[in-house]
Amino acid sequence: MHELSIAYNLVEIAVDAVKAADAVDVKSVHVRIGALAGVVEDALRFGWDVATEGTILAGAALVVHAQPVVVECAACGQQSTLDSIYPLYCSHCFGPAAVISGRELELSSIEIVEPVLL
Repeated sequence: MHELSIAYNLVEIAVDAVKAADAVDVKSVHVRIGALAGVVEDALRFGWDVATEGTILAGAALVVHAQPVVVECAACGQQSTLDSIYPLYCSHCFGPAAVISGRELELSSIEIVEPVLL
């Protein structure tokens, strides 16, 4: 289950960002995961709960934004968003296509609570 190591990496990155922002609490962490990233969302959520234990992220929601596969056709140049991850071909002319997006795995944003300054 590599999702646990992914969760620990996300927590490490998020904790560093939260410390740099001098946040007092974290409401949510948003990640973008492409359909071709090979990440099982349920396993990542389980790993998230384990990895955040004892950190400032404990109790923060993990918000997953699923990213579809987008390809560009080598023959006609059209871009297509695919309904499934295979086969990777152009939906316009059925020519061979290159993946433009759908492999993402990135922490996109963190919703924090800032300290109150008096």
